[in-house]
Amino acid sequence: YPNPFNPETTLIFSLPNAGEVSLVVYDALGSEISELASGWYSNGYHNVTFSADALPSGLYFARLTAGDFQQTQRLMLTK
Repeated sequence: YPNPFNPETTLIFSLPNAGEVSLVVYDALGSEISELASGWYSNGYHNVTFSADALPSGLYFARLTAGDFQQTQRLMLTK
């Protein structure tokens, strides 16, 4: 939240069990923009801030991987 955002947004995720987590932001062409989270996280809620000050307006994708679970969310940056 918020989405669309300018220039910063917070991504929240919840883990039922502790485990390895990867949260990466990609641009519309599939190029990696930023690795927001990587490593071992405990169970529960976590939040990560994505700052896009230096990025142009457009569509971005945040991909969360935790164990066998994967989810991708669209992020709209408007300046």
